[in-house]
Order: sequence, then C-alpha cells, then structure tokens
Amino acid sequence: MRRRRFLQLAAAASAAPALSRAAQAAVDYPDRPARILVGFSAGGAVDIVARLIAQRLSDRFKSQFIVEDRPGAANNLATEDMIKSAPDGYTLLLTNPTNVINATLYPHLKFDFLRDSEPVAGIMRVPNVMAIPSQLPVKTIAEFITYAKNNAGHVYYASPGSGTSVMMSAELFKIMTQSPLTGITYRGMNGGGYTDMLTNRVQVAFDNLPGSIGYIRNGQFRALGVTTTKRSDQLPNVPSISEVVPGYEASAFYGLNAAKGTRPEIVDKLNQAVNDALADPVMKGKLANLGGMMMAGTPEEFGTMLIAETDKWAKVIREANIKLMD
Repeated sequence: MRRRRFLQLAAAASAAPALSRAAQAAVDYPDRPARILVGFSAGGAVDIVARLIAQRLSDRFKSQFIVEDRPGAANNLATEDMIKSAPDGYTLLLTNPTNVINATLYPHLKFDFLRDSEPVAGIMRVPNVMAIPSQLPVKTIAEFITYAKNNAGHVYYASPGSGTSVMMSAELFKIMTQSPLTGITYRGMNGGGYTDMLTNRVQVAFDNLPGSIGYIRNGQFRALGVTTTKRSDQLPNVPSISEVVPGYEASAFYGLNAAKGTRPEIVDKLNQAVNDALADPVMKGKLANLGGMMMAGTPEEFGTMLIAETDKWAKVIREANIKLMD
C-alpha cells in the first residue's frame, strides 16, 4: 500500500510541471507568430477577410498573425493542415462554406471537420444575390418561378461548380420551389458566367453579392432577392428570398477554427479579440463593404451554426444528387 501510494504521488508530481507549463502557455498566448490558413488563392474573399482579421489580431496581441494561402482540393488541403497541427492556437483556419459542404460532397476525407476541430469565432455572413439579366421579362421572385416552370428545360443558372455556395444556393431554391433549373458550370463567374448572363444565355445566378453588385447597380442585372433571411444594407429595396419562399436561407460565412484540443483559455482569448474587432466601426465598415453581416458570438454558438449548416447542405447534396465534377 505504501509503495502504491508512493507511485501515485510520484506520478502526480511528474504531471504537475507539464500541467503548469500548458496553463502558463495559455496565459502567455501568443508569444510567437501564429498562422491563419486560407484554402484559396490570394485576392479572393476568403483571403481578404483573413487578412483583415489577421491585422486586428496582430494589433490586439502585439504578435504577428500571418495569413498563409494554401489553395487546393476545394479548401481541403488547408483544413487538413490545420487539423494535423499542434492544438496550441498557433495554426488557425479561416473557415468558410466549403468546410460544411465538403463534409458530404467528399465521401473519403481523411478528417471529420466537426469532430476534429475547435470552433473559435464567427466573423460574418455574406448574402448571395439572386440576379437575372435585365432583359428577362421578370420583375419578382414569384414571376421568375412561374417563368421557369413555363419554360422548363430552357432556364439555366450559372455557377463556379460543385460545392460552392453559388451552386448550393441555386439547388436549394430549385428544391424548395420545384423550379426546373439547369446548372451550367464555369471556371469562375468572371470566366464566362457574367458574360453569358449579359447575353441572356444564362437566365439566373445566385452569386456572391460583392461579385455581382456592380452589374446590378449599373442596370445590367436585376436583383430579385438576397439569400440571407435579412435584407442586405447594400440592397435595402431587394427582398430576402425567404419573404417569398419561407424557410429559405443560404449564405457564405466566415469564421475561425483551431485544432481539436486547443485549450479553452486560448479559444476564449481569440474569440474575445474577434468579437471586439467586429464591434469596431472601422472594421465593421470594411466588412460591410464586402457585403458582410457581423456574426459575433461565443465559440459554442459558432459551433452550433457549423453543425446546422453541415446538416442542411448534406440534405441538399443528397436530394439533388450533387456529385464532384472533374
């Protein structure tokens, strides 16, 4: 009994320094540069949001937060790098809709995003906008649904491909309204999608608001609705699609995730810093210029949203039988 008690005390004593070191690391965090991984090329919306947040975190903690663009496999490479990193808060991921869509779209991923990462903070939602060529004889969402049904087989939507929020927004609309829309995939909306919209070869797109708002403002496209449940401040006279199609909601979102096992103290530090940044008028203005609606909240609230988004898009992918495209 004495020997057993001695061994128990010895084990506790040896563990104590390790525990205190981990606790101290959380207190001192960050004491060296941290990375924010982006699964897409520089210059896109995900990269821009990452750089805005990285600058605010660098200013807040007086320590560098460096954005690393790791494009490939529709964000899966960057996500896997984050998940395999040490759970110390020094490798973060700029989370976006592909993380919840890919969970179902890619059946053989080496990771489970919800299981293998820690939600840190939501940043913002960005509406997509349902836009049509201005010459199309349609003024409202209801009129478009009627038009699509009366022209079955001849109404096309543009998207940059499987797994994008643009395509998923269209497919959700198609399911909920029973509209017979046919998708056409482009290398990017700028790579042919907008051109075919302007010539009425394609009749609708549910594109990211920053990409299409210029065409809307100069009268080349007509905005019928935004995909968020609230109207956009940038298009206040354009209704939410949910005002006509109850329950409809589809949007891009951005947030931060860390590797599973990251200490709660570090997650809370980062969460508070992001929330403080989102409350700053200058930061809010920059994100609003991207069409952003602030999404401040707790890590738990962001995690709950990720679960709900994963479930929602899984149902759409299965019902629409969406497959990966080469």
